[in-house]
Amino acid sequence: MKYMAIPIKTKYWKPGDDYIDIIKNSIIDKIEDGDMITVSEKAISVAKGRLIDERDIKPSLLARFISLIWMRYVWGYILAKICHLKLKNVYRLRRYPRNEGAAHKQVALKYAGFLQALRHGSEGGIDVSNLPFSYACLPLDDPYEEVRRIRAEIQSATGKKVCVMVVDTDMTYSWHNLHFTPLPRPIRGIVSGGGFIAYVIGRGLRLKYRATPLAVSSDIGVDRALDISQLSHKLRKSGAGRTAWDVAERFDVGLTEVTLEMLDRVEHYPIVLIRSSKIR
Repeated sequence: MKYMAIPIKTKYWKPGDDYIDIIKNSIIDKIEDGDMITVSEKAISVAKGRLIDERDIKPSLLARFISLIWMRYVWGYILAKICHLKLKNVYRLRRYPRNEGAAHKQVALKYAGFLQALRHGSEGGIDVSNLPFSYACLPLDDPYEEVRRIRAEIQSATGKKVCVMVVDTDMTYSWHNLHFTPLPRPIRGIVSGGGFIAYVIGRGLRLKYRATPLAVSSDIGVDRALDISQLSHKLRKSGAGRTAWDVAERFDVGLTEVTLEMLDRVEHYPIVLIRSSKIR
């Protein structure tokens, strides 16, 4: 199926921003009946203030063990190879930060659980990339409520009937008609959970992967939702970088030294407008 897709550039969304108003103003002169709007889950979560300052976190012994032993040695020397990670990411894992890493793993244990904390990143949808200082972003509690609100507000402002999807950049893996993801709450039709185990299986077997739809306001089918999620993921780009390491390297600062001013200088595309006659 062919789509026309337009990434929508906006400012960097900060806590307290009226993200629905930003979405409406960004697409109001472009939207047509039957269009689909995909929105980054992380951008919404940041605007809603779902942030934790990991400097305030006291790591447990388990969190320290995961940071120092599991991440540096099990991931750095075994799982990274099984999952075909890039060499630069292997080196990063072998030097996983002692204190900051332990604090982050404590957040993962508390909010995502043990199996998620054993992942090498994006534990349960918790994200630290493209965020200032030591902040981590928690996933949305109810992405379906967000798509309903955004769709209603767009229709009220424009009179256009659209489909809205919230997308996470973390991947869903597919084997024939089986779709699974490490994330805890994808759309219906995608098997969720398993933490690091699901990730290792998907990456290790080199299964087809696509970005994960977390909520969609219309029933468009799982495969189509996955295709649209992946298309929007590619067009949305990665802000200042795909990982916290990439962001820090871009600005030549430490992992916890990225500022809002730095992030403001980067182009951000949290919204993608997608048009297809078959969606209509």
